[in-house]
Amino acid sequence: MRTARFRRTTRRAGAVTLVSALTLTALAACGTSSSNDGDDNGSGNSANSDPAAPLDPKTKVTITIDCMPPAAKAAELKEWNEDVKEFNKTYPNVTVQGRSTPGQCLEPPRFTAMLKAKSQPDVFYTYFTDLAQVLDNDGAQDISAYVNDRTVPLLKDIDPDVLGSLKQDGKLYGLPTSNYRMGLLINRKLFTDAGLDPDTPPATWEDVRAAARKIAALGGGVAGFGEYSAANTGGWHFTAQVYSLGGDVVDTSGKKAAFNDAVGKQVARNLHAMRWEDDSMGKTQLLKWGDLQKQIATDKLGMFLAAPDDVTYMVQQLGAKYENFGMGPIPGGKNTLAGGNNYMIKKGISPDKVKAAVAWLNFKFTTVGKGHYDWQRAKADGLPVGLPQPNLWLNESKVKDDAARKQYATMPVENFKAFMDNPVPGKAEPPKAQEIYKVLDNVMSGILTNKDADIDKLLSTAETQVNQVLATQ
Repeated sequence: MRTARFRRTTRRAGAVTLVSALTLTALAACGTSSSNDGDDNGSGNSANSDPAAPLDPKTKVTITIDCMPPAAKAAELKEWNEDVKEFNKTYPNVTVQGRSTPGQCLEPPRFTAMLKAKSQPDVFYTYFTDLAQVLDNDGAQDISAYVNDRTVPLLKDIDPDVLGSLKQDGKLYGLPTSNYRMGLLINRKLFTDAGLDPDTPPATWEDVRAAARKIAALGGGVAGFGEYSAANTGGWHFTAQVYSLGGDVVDTSGKKAAFNDAVGKQVARNLHAMRWEDDSMGKTQLLKWGDLQKQIATDKLGMFLAAPDDVTYMVQQLGAKYENFGMGPIPGGKNTLAGGNNYMIKKGISPDKVKAAVAWLNFKFTTVGKGHYDWQRAKADGLPVGLPQPNLWLNESKVKDDAARKQYATMPVENFKAFMDNPVPGKAEPPKAQEIYKVLDNVMSGILTNKDADIDKLLSTAETQVNQVLATQ
């Protein structure tokens, strides 16, 4: 769910200030660069009509792109403008009009309204889980014919699971900007204090339970393991735990719930035992995204499931230090919940605009050592370097990118070695994810707030409700 939209909303809303229409106009001007005067009419003027051919540098065209960094993110905005300028060295006749529009990037209702009104920019930001909604509103261009090893030279080195999240019926509808796979985030100080090895995070749920007891035994209000159970986050993490043991939340047909089985019951009973038998999960429950981050950042929590960039949030927003955290693969190791972010291209714009959009996205987000992956520049600009994700890459591209992350790291990369050395297959979120997570919140909250919870009844009721959700597709 981080790429579930709410999680991104929660995370970024704290860092972004809504700005007036006048300020938005000024920011858009900051993000615009071209050697041309005036605007084109959007039709383009390329001499090459072959969609598989790269954009002709002589083509004059303007593209609008949302989610340009706001003024509050000075370093990111600086890099955006630098990249536009660098991009224009190759494509001097392309005008890139960036829009700093927090509502489109952050707020689900506005995003949905934008799609229904067909008011999205030429290049618009989404999460992997948004694909169905975008296609239901006929909002995205099929870019399969435009994306190949000439227009995206490192295409073969992009993780196929990531690209698969942007496909439907074999057609490609976007290019990725970042990705994540969930793992076990740990507080290294508490692990050490409890006599545990922070370089070897628990690899099974049995190990998690044992480690949580030792950490909770430190006293002082410290919890060993934390979980969400509100605002859809509980259902999201229940799903992640089911995946980790090889289970599923929805069957392969996409029409029936699949969690009311031995795996789902194992997850539920283990959490119930940790909460009520071991007393290792703390007294405060009904937690949502942001709560566990605050606990672990203040040395009140030993571990919880997370994506690597939670660490950046805790350092930048909560004043924590990178060296206090580490990460291992998700316990169980069968699968891990995976997601990410991407840009799609508005359906119906001119072929030249589509080509220009692909060229920009390739430069900015899918080129090792450039744009988003220029780690030397990121370090110089005071941005975090060294987290294991986002990492789209396979093959030689991964080797090159990993080496650069390590060379320019602003944090101890060895703290994430267990996570990096033990990759777990990624599994996408279920269909109707947000509605399903809302239902599964009731399972998590029931387990964690009621010592006498009837687990079989909780799962059976949730199964019936999720089947009703899936029946409305």
